[in-house]
Amino acid sequence: MAFPALPKAELHLHIEGTLEPELAFALAARNGVPLPFADTEELRAAYDFADLQSFLDLYYALMAVLRTEQDFADLADAYLERAAAQGVRHAEVFFDPQAHTARGVPFGTVVEGLGRALEGAEERHGVSTRLIMCFLRDQSAESALATLEEARPHLDRITGVGLDSAEVGHPPAKFAEVFAAAAELGLRRVAHAGEEGPPEYVREALDVLGVERIDHGLRAMEDPGLVARLVRERVPLTLCPLSNVRLRAVDTLADHPLRAMMDAGLLVTVNSDDPAYFGGYVGDNFHAVAGVLGLGPEEQRALARNSFEAAFLEDDEERRARYLAEVAAHPRDPGA
Repeated sequence: MAFPALPKAELHLHIEGTLEPELAFALAARNGVPLPFADTEELRAAYDFADLQSFLDLYYALMAVLRTEQDFADLADAYLERAAAQGVRHAEVFFDPQAHTARGVPFGTVVEGLGRALEGAEERHGVSTRLIMCFLRDQSAESALATLEEARPHLDRITGVGLDSAEVGHPPAKFAEVFAAAAELGLRRVAHAGEEGPPEYVREALDVLGVERIDHGLRAMEDPGLVARLVRERVPLTLCPLSNVRLRAVDTLADHPLRAMMDAGLLVTVNSDDPAYFGGYVGDNFHAVAGVLGLGPEEQRALARNSFEAAFLEDDEERRARYLAEVAAHPRDPGA
């Protein structure tokens, strides 16, 4: 008997990282953008990364094909279709405006294109959405502040702010001012920390930026005191197992600390990060960790519950309760 996919929320997903080779070539043709690859197979073969920076180099280069509102709408709609097929009922989508405005694409083009797809996501795909604007931590704090100013006319579409891109050498405290300004605007706050950076970056993200979720947070496990705090304060961690293997944060999936983090009482979730580049969407991540780490149906169900509990749904608790009920009602032999 084939079971439907386990209902889940995805909380760590970079929309630019859902650009599949086929769509990249289609958009390149539509916009007259040359790509330095002969075909989709050659491009996919380039997805063999030594570390985070080698991934980012290709990630930013391929963004050149994204030019118009329709491009961003098509990108988001393609992700939502794939995500829904893997059980996603709620998605909180990251986007990187600085990566687009720096190459001449207006802020409004990006957010209006994405917003058009997200507005219709529930009707077309059965997925509720939130949009989170990320600041590039390898850019200046002044650039982040300018980006927040650009966002002001579009805050009806934006739920929160995040912090992503190259972590090492760019501590969270660098962005204290822009996160304080975002908080004053009522925006939710998350940040990548503890992926490649040290546990202290996780502490800074909490104490200096006031974040409500930690994206990744793997290296928190090196600091028992920090782990105890994260457990005590119920700070969600948005883990991305296949990404961690592809970017060499862990050597193999069997080395991933997900199970140890669950056993420690941490509120962990499973997500896909940049699925077009890292070998799988969120359901693929669930299947992979379930198989390799031996997570049974109840442990998978716990991860799904965590995802809805960690979601920014405080404005719609009835929806959160409905999603949690879907998890509880799911067949006892779930396919993730």
